[in-house]
Amino acid sequence: MKAIAWIVLLVGLVCTALFVATGLTGEDQFSWLNGWMAGPIILLFVAPMLFSFAGKLGGGFASLTGGVPKAFFGAPIGMGTVVGVARTGLSVNDQPQLDIQLDVDTPDGRSFRGTARQIVDLTEMASVQPGAVLPVRYLPDGRVALATDASQHELQAALDHVQLAKGHITPQQLHIARNGTETQAVVLSMAPTGEVRQGRSVVVLALRVTRPDQSMFDVTQEKALPPNAIRHVQPGSVVRVMYLPHDESEVAVLLSLVS
Repeated sequence: MKAIAWIVLLVGLVCTALFVATGLTGEDQFSWLNGWMAGPIILLFVAPMLFSFAGKLGGGFASLTGGVPKAFFGAPIGMGTVVGVARTGLSVNDQPQLDIQLDVDTPDGRSFRGTARQIVDLTEMASVQPGAVLPVRYLPDGRVALATDASQHELQAALDHVQLAKGHITPQQLHIARNGTETQAVVLSMAPTGEVRQGRSVVVLALRVTRPDQSMFDVTQEKALPPNAIRHVQPGSVVRVMYLPHDESEVAVLLSLVS
């Protein structure tokens, strides 16, 4: 951005010089009104605005590639639960920059609070409201950035490890999720048990699972779900599941980043 500002400034200087020269050599009072008048306009208005904008972006966004600061390239991925959102006052193309405060859970079982600064499209504001779960890259000093560069495979792997570390899934369920056969299931019933585990509601799910050959089997199991996942497992809902063909006694329900 600063390079563009300097180019615009040089263009403004050249145009201004030609504007002055043309006005001085003109034969009437209207000789100042010519095409080179754009030069002073650039110097007075356009160039200062670009330098100001470049200064605002310089600290946090000049080094961005793919939406992630270079310092976070290759950093481990954790899952952050949004606890607060505040505007910084900066906007880019009418899209606000936000400071997103998150409680971050890491695959090795640690938890800490961090703040990610991010430009967010107005149409995506609902996805960064308190309670939402977002993938983040984090550094040893506690700094975080939204993991907008991560592949779906990386995100699912990080989510699996975080849930395992927090006790939300068992090693067997992780084994099923990684080595099982993916298919669909219909939720036959969903009954809360009244138990709450680490802010998650424990429910009993009855599922009718469709095998790859289109035959079906039923399974009932307990699952601890975050509040924003309950709507995905209402009776009649179709969910993605994984199961082991040689052991249909348990399935892993895939609710992506909301599970």
